[in-house]
Amino acid sequence: MTDIDRIIQLRNELHQHNHNYYVLNSPTISDQEFDQLLRELQDLEHAHPEAFDPNSPTQRVGSDLNNEFQTVLHRRPMLSLSNTYNRQEVQEFYERISEGLQGAPFQICCELKFDGLSISLHYREGKLYQAVTRGDGVQGDDVTQNIRTIQSIPLQLAQGTEYPDEFEIRGEVLMPWASFDRLNEQRALVEEPLFANPRNAASGTLKSKDSRVVAQRGLDAYLYYLLGDDIPGDGHFQNLQAARSWGFKVSEHLKLADNLQEVFNFIDYWDTERRNLPVATDGIVLKVNSLQQQKSLGMTAKSPRWAIAYKFQAEQACTTLRDVIYQIGRTGAVTPVAIMDPVQLAGTTVRRATLHNADVIQSLDLHMGDQVLVEKGGEIIPKIVAVAPESLSAERGLPVRFVDNCPACGTPLIRIPGEAAHYCPNDASCSPLIMGRIEHFISRKAMNIQSLGPETVDEYFNQGLIHDAADLYTLTEEQLLNETASNRKSAQKILQSIQESRNVPFERVLYAIGIRFVGEIAARTLARHFGHIDALASATAESITEINGIGTVIAQSVIRFFSEPKNQAFVQRLKEAGLQMKISEEQANAQSNLLQGQSVVISGVFKHHSRDEYKAIIEQHGGRNVGSISAKTSFILAGENMGPSKLEKANKLGIRIMNEDEFLEMLVSQEG
Repeated sequence: MTDIDRIIQLRNELHQHNHNYYVLNSPTISDQEFDQLLRELQDLEHAHPEAFDPNSPTQRVGSDLNNEFQTVLHRRPMLSLSNTYNRQEVQEFYERISEGLQGAPFQICCELKFDGLSISLHYREGKLYQAVTRGDGVQGDDVTQNIRTIQSIPLQLAQGTEYPDEFEIRGEVLMPWASFDRLNEQRALVEEPLFANPRNAASGTLKSKDSRVVAQRGLDAYLYYLLGDDIPGDGHFQNLQAARSWGFKVSEHLKLADNLQEVFNFIDYWDTERRNLPVATDGIVLKVNSLQQQKSLGMTAKSPRWAIAYKFQAEQACTTLRDVIYQIGRTGAVTPVAIMDPVQLAGTTVRRATLHNADVIQSLDLHMGDQVLVEKGGEIIPKIVAVAPESLSAERGLPVRFVDNCPACGTPLIRIPGEAAHYCPNDASCSPLIMGRIEHFISRKAMNIQSLGPETVDEYFNQGLIHDAADLYTLTEEQLLNETASNRKSAQKILQSIQESRNVPFERVLYAIGIRFVGEIAARTLARHFGHIDALASATAESITEINGIGTVIAQSVIRFFSEPKNQAFVQRLKEAGLQMKISEEQANAQSNLLQGQSVVISGVFKHHSRDEYKAIIEQHGGRNVGSISAKTSFILAGENMGPSKLEKANKLGIRIMNEDEFLEMLVSQEG
């Protein structure tokens, strides 16, 4: 046997052993024997680089190469399901199916609804070649490199099985409770923030740019929908059984229901039994089993008519309120958090629950020592929903009162009229606020300093390397190197990214500066109206509110920002660092009044420019971007896959639909 033959043999064996261990939960060899085979394969692949295969079992460990995700259009839209929360709505769904099929017999496939991140896996000739997140349903992120590290997802389908040459299978990437608890224990030891729930942990992990991190965190995946031109048959349930035989992890808890009572029996059973599962679930998915009948029933604009998600009612538990602490977020908002006696709730031990804001505390009429009812909103975030009746009739402790001062720096809190939250105004020396402003500054839609992340910003701040965002432009390579200088490439990449941010256009610089209430659109509007940071800094409230779309709250916030000496000094340092503080000549020349007074809706997927770029172009020419269609809409800029509901409404109102070629041609003719 040649080395290449042995490589192929070892890969097939190890794929099967992975399947036995992670999918069937029935290993046939010891961990030591598995490791020996894996090391042999690693040695052979190292000796024969020409035999590299990204789907080799040796690639499960991931890579430290930066994984920049590419956006990919779904070949078939990944629509969300309509939700229902009671048996009456389930019955109405069942009756709509019967009516839509004109009384023809049908079966419902009942499935558990796993609480994770939706994924679309594409296979060609039995090998995984692409994995894409759901994204917005039309397009998602290519996370193939990270998906390859998840042991329960087959890289090569089982030998000797008859699978289509090419197909798509969808499912849910999730983090089992055991992996979630282990991960939070590890993070607690190094004083890192804990993940709130397995879904957030799974989502954050899958989006990691270091696939080694993904490999270490113990993600899992269940597959639940097979698509393609050559799939085995008409039955959804039967197709999933076939997928299981090919090597996919398909839930054992599927059931075909022949009538409504069997559907209810399935729901009732899992409403309790789900708490014994190793993974988080938040409901039941009901699907018409026949693919032909699915096609006959069709889709609405947002969801299929042949499927629905029944969401379990949030589980409640009763426990004792012991304390209330106050946390300050990155924006300065202060959130009260209840500290309670530990209680089991939806599969986890809960000790804390959010109280949201001062109004919620007042409405609950909380007192220390109260017996309180706690539930998980959407099975995720614990919250107190009421005081138990027995506490209301007993002698109670001191009432809970919202704090007057910032828990981080002691500054008196402010509450802006019309807002529920209290804020700390001390953005000069309150650490959470300062770090939050820096993180906002480097974000993608602001300065887009990609090589920096929140954890790195916190590290630099705690080391005293930076005190505000302007300090980023004074960093040197020597300051960023660790003791062994092993991170030199990383340091150089960070500095290069900071250098490139000097070319970010003025409107995004203005957004990055972080003036309260000045979001992306307001920053773009102000930048293009005033043209220069100095003109904006010296503007009056009256001149600012004269701008279409800019109100009194934004105007007062801008005036307040530029009136403070510390902010004036901050902006001056950014100027000296070489940031763009005025509209470029190209942008200035590009502006016109062609779309003055027109309201434009953008819908669909475009080929020449992104949606954000088209929004900017519309505003450059005096137009206004709006999100929904009404009688006041001037026209719709439509790309591919425009939503059916928008198309129907546009036709009903007689609103013009313009494709992107027509739109760009109109702009060119205007410039000519």
